[in-house]
Amino acid sequence: MKQQVLVLPGDGIGPEVTRCALQVLNKVIAGSELDLTMVEGAIGGSGYDQYGDPFPEPTRALLPTTRAVLFGAVGGPQWDTLERRFRPEQGLLGIRAAMGVFANLRPAILYPQLAAASALKPEIVSGLDILILRELIGGIYFGSPRGIETLASGERRGVNTLVYTESEIKRIAHMGFRIAQQRKGRLCSVDKANVLECSELWRDVVTQIGKEYPTVELSHLYVDNAAMQLIRDPKQFDVMLTSNLFGDILSDAASMLTGSIGMLPSASLNQDNVGMYEPIHGSAPDIAGQNKANPLAMILSVAMMLRHSFERNDLALQIENAIGTVLDEGLRTPDIAPAGTKAVGTVAMGQAVLDALI
Repeated sequence: MKQQVLVLPGDGIGPEVTRCALQVLNKVIAGSELDLTMVEGAIGGSGYDQYGDPFPEPTRALLPTTRAVLFGAVGGPQWDTLERRFRPEQGLLGIRAAMGVFANLRPAILYPQLAAASALKPEIVSGLDILILRELIGGIYFGSPRGIETLASGERRGVNTLVYTESEIKRIAHMGFRIAQQRKGRLCSVDKANVLECSELWRDVVTQIGKEYPTVELSHLYVDNAAMQLIRDPKQFDVMLTSNLFGDILSDAASMLTGSIGMLPSASLNQDNVGMYEPIHGSAPDIAGQNKANPLAMILSVAMMLRHSFERNDLALQIENAIGTVLDEGLRTPDIAPAGTKAVGTVAMGQAVLDALI
């Protein structure tokens, strides 16, 4: 049965890395019985430029028939002066909410070939394999009231609201425990329950859900301690479960353990495993169009898509093994190249992965 993939290249380096990823996807599904139709849409800054809306209606209309979204990146300085509702990031938040993708899976895996590229000593990060599970469509990014208001005194005040319901916490907690069961059986829930009532509820609900998963070892950390522990001893973690804001920050910190933010894919899933797949590196406007971007995170996002939304672990492994082969051959983009060594560009790296596919 033919299934639809919505391709949203977006802004900055998004189109460049997406082109590489689509070439890999098309090659790996050729000859398989997986029948995918790729349709392209606009999002973010490109959506605003074409339609005056960062999440335009033509893109929104494609979602009901879409099984998976491949998302490049959004944002750039040319849109920073727009009214907030028109900024590219609103397109990203909008499509997450429209798809109901409440669970964001961000693996931080260190390829052994890149141990020297990590900001930490190789003995601290070698063998690193963490999954950060971030609640994605709740919390302070979506809470209301929000905005900037002017008080009677004339002073301006910014307002954002951190809010989670018990049911929102339950559904992400259940997913976290199920994932931990399939890994090393450890789940660390990260909150700020000593200060925030919302985090107090988070901890209470996660603790209650944990009783349903006796084979999973549950621990709790305050987010400030978790950030420190992630740098001090990252291999103590297996699955880290946390809220939208904390997960956003911790997963970017974890990316530097792996050598580069250009190596980290992500999957955002709803209850039916309909998903949005994107690298976590953002639009990187400073290198856009210069053939410098690392396409591996986007290519790894394709592997996650095949694994989670299409249940084709075999095809996902082909891609991951090809990337391992390319790294074994010594190819590096600028972000993961040791000082004084020659780096390859986006196109060459993408082509090398293509060539390494069996």
